[in-house]
Amino acid sequence: MLRHLLAERETELPYFTIGKLLALLEKGGALSLGPGEPDFPASPKVRAAAKQAMDRKETHYSPPQGRKDLREALARKLWRENRIRVPPDDVLVTTGSTEGVLLALLATMDPGEGILVPDPSFLAYKPTVEILNGMPLAFPLREEEGFRYTTEALEEALIPEKTTALILNSPCNPTGTVLSRRDLEEVAAFAVEHDLLIIADEAYERFVYGTTHVSIGSLNGMHDRVVTLHSFSKTHAMPGFRVGYACGPGRLIQAMTKLHLFTSLATPTVSQAAALAALRDQAYPAQMLRAYAKRRQVILRRARELLPVVEPKGAFYVFPSIRATGLRSLPFAEQLLKKAKVAVVPGTEFGKHGEGFIRLSYATDVRIIGQAMDRMEQFLKGLR
Repeated sequence: MLRHLLAERETELPYFTIGKLLALLEKGGALSLGPGEPDFPASPKVRAAAKQAMDRKETHYSPPQGRKDLREALARKLWRENRIRVPPDDVLVTTGSTEGVLLALLATMDPGEGILVPDPSFLAYKPTVEILNGMPLAFPLREEEGFRYTTEALEEALIPEKTTALILNSPCNPTGTVLSRRDLEEVAAFAVEHDLLIIADEAYERFVYGTTHVSIGSLNGMHDRVVTLHSFSKTHAMPGFRVGYACGPGRLIQAMTKLHLFTSLATPTVSQAAALAALRDQAYPAQMLRAYAKRRQVILRRARELLPVVEPKGAFYVFPSIRATGLRSLPFAEQLLKKAKVAVVPGTEFGKHGEGFIRLSYATDVRIIGQAMDRMEQFLKGLR
């Protein structure tokens, strides 16, 4: 056995308990409110486009920055839907928005520099900063403030002269928070004051209910300070295609493209053909959103009957507090799965400030949601 097989960066990465819970789920009989991906398949038009690309033998590498026709379509979409005006040359097709986060950090962060990371938030942010020998500076998203970004929390986490960027996620995973234009203007002003880049992860951009999604990159004066990341995984039910895109200042997009050569070389060619078809199909995403809106009403009503919860305005998650039960997040999730056969994700998967919460996903059939909430109700009664 080699004396030095694994790098320190690997051994220091956290083991997420979601994997263990999902393994238990596979034993059968349990209902899952854990999914972080759509339960819908990709649309028939998307699947047909992928098949047609294969039939045309489009199995070679694409250009590292992405197909020109796809980047042109994305530039039109970014203006039409996000009010971000960029030329196709300032768009990069990525292997999902998660790679977009990696590339943005690789291009802009030197070892030892600080990155402001929301807590709780998508579980990949903090480890990605750490893998690249950066310094994640967690700032809390507090229940009593609606899990919004606040200048006070950002100021407390900031290390002047060391901090170079902040990660912004709206609509937010796991809380479902959608930042308002006023919230975003405050974050933008903070970034300008402290000369920070904003890495805006907008993977759930279309999943908003009773409000409007605003891209921070569309605000006046922010074009040169924001890299915006999007994904086809959620909005078009295409997680297995692994395709996303980034837009921002030309110099940064070119740097990310250069680094893209050394991470995945290029996004799969067949996936790009499917993505182009997805952009032309507006009916299917709208159909999905209507279904999610109905599911949201069901799970939110049931969750409110059982636990305190901040109303989520976006994504497809509910993030209720379980503090009143006296249990911490992980033991609660473990007992709920063992005793009631319901899988949820403990809030601590998303950061230390997720303690006292669980994430419920409504990316599943409404009947499963109803049955799972019935079981959770009985479980909670047993704790009293």
